[in-house]
Amino acid sequence: MIDSTLRTDRLLLRPWRPADREPFAALNADPEVMAHFPATLTRAQSDAFADASDGLITRQGWGRWALERLDTGEFIGFTGLHRPTFDAPFLPATEIAWRLSRSAWGHGYATEAATAALAFAFDRLGLDEVVSFTATVNTRSSAVMRRLGMTHDAAGDFDHPVLPPGHRLRRHVLYRLTAADWKAR
Repeated sequence: MIDSTLRTDRLLLRPWRPADREPFAALNADPEVMAHFPATLTRAQSDAFADASDGLITRQGWGRWALERLDTGEFIGFTGLHRPTFDAPFLPATEIAWRLSRSAWGHGYATEAATAALAFAFDRLGLDEVVSFTATVNTRSSAVMRRLGMTHDAAGDFDHPVLPPGHRLRRHVLYRLTAADWKAR
């Protein structure tokens, strides 16, 4: 079994706990946090997301980990790896993703946690590539992708199939990072 906990200088990426549900629901109900998603989540939707994330970690030893500050023990969101199931030309692939509470923005936590998840993906899982994507208007997440050393694949940009034509978030940018580029950093 793969150790399902990762640690950085300031953060713990770990399996989910029941106590994470309330702050995660608050994060998912925050219109600013969810500005680049189709809608905020209800408590039931948020809990289902956390349950699914934790279930994957339990079954495979990795996934979208709960993210905790080491200095305070505060739950601040999630960061991790996921295999998207919608239909897109670049799939199948493993995605790196994150969602943090507003109080955690601007401190480098997303980049720090995602770096640990990428190290796990390439060094422990032996993946050849990891992708990330977001709505074209989500410049903050695109900036994190660039800080991670990911490269924008403009030819791979796509209309997200779960969003209707004309939706303001439908167009997505695609970023890629290969194992060779990771090792060359």
